[in-house]
Amino acid sequence: MTTTKLEITPSTTVHELLSNYPELEDTLIGLAPPFKKLKNPFLRRSVAKVANLKHVASVGNLPLDELINTLREEIGQPARPASYEDEDYFTSKPDWFSAEKVSVSLVEGEAGDKDKMTVVAILSEAKNLKNGEIIELITTFLPAPGIDRMKAKGYSVWTTKSDDNTIRTYFMKN
Repeated sequence: MTTTKLEITPSTTVHELLSNYPELEDTLIGLAPPFKKLKNPFLRRSVAKVANLKHVASVGNLPLDELINTLREEIGQPARPASYEDEDYFTSKPDWFSAEKVSVSLVEGEAGDKDKMTVVAILSEAKNLKNGEIIELITTFLPAPGIDRMKAKGYSVWTTKSDDNTIRTYFMKN
């Protein structure tokens, strides 16, 4: 019986990657400190199914081409030329943002459950927002899967990075 192995591309999810190539777990975790969270079984079951390698590169602050080619080379797939586009999550301050509209502020690691996924926390808090209200999320990494998920749900999103590398992401209910 012949099985075709998955080609590693930006749209490959972490779940697909590690299901097909479990030997890449240590390589992936070693590429950036935020990836250590993949050892958490809850995060592994939830985030890994929605986070693709494009998200992972953003979270780890890695060039997408470098991430993809490192993983490809580890399992014997040929490297790809630098051709993947990396989405820019950081933009200038939008007109809709006002600090007075922030009704909830979530800080990574300060929730009762330190391993709670930030996407879950955001979605939970978003249920109680009124139109025009904003959730602030403060993290040490870019929460790319959460940003994309909230955009897909119709929220306006703005992400900014401070000089100390703190990342603040704002989600406004429309």
